[in-house]
Amino acid sequence: MARHALILCLLFAVVAAPAHAAGSDLWATVNVCDTAAHPNEIGVRASMPGAPRTRLLMRFRVQYRDPADGRWRYVRDADSGWTRAGRGRATRESGYSFEVAGEGPRILRGVVDYRWLRRRHAPRRARRITEGGHRSTAGADPADYSAATCRIA
Repeated sequence: MARHALILCLLFAVVAAPAHAAGSDLWATVNVCDTAAHPNEIGVRASMPGAPRTRLLMRFRVQYRDPADGRWRYVRDADSGWTRAGRGRATRESGYSFEVAGEGPRILRGVVDYRWLRRRHAPRRARRITEGGHRSTAGADPADYSAATCRIA
């Protein structure tokens, strides 16, 4: 019995390890937030792990926190549609920036949807809300900026 338990534990470790490693390559962050060079703009950057013989797609959207009830709601015109991030096994990064019009202070965040396409089917899908602390933020303003939300005054 102990032998079977040990085999199951080892099998679980082998199966769980790649999933955890791939999870570290799946993220989204705010890398631009209302700077002098990008006024009233939010930039969202994302990463996704690759897969063999697979097209990688990302969709970037922006949400705002409704001051009336504190709920997150989508900004109507802040949707990139599905964009190609690449193909194959390599981890890919991509980003999208949105100019957000409006009056008064707003708190924004990004939402990124991911699809791995193989022969027109999406065997895997995921979604991430922006979070801070990511080092790979090409195009960030200021350099290396990474945050969960963006406050536009």
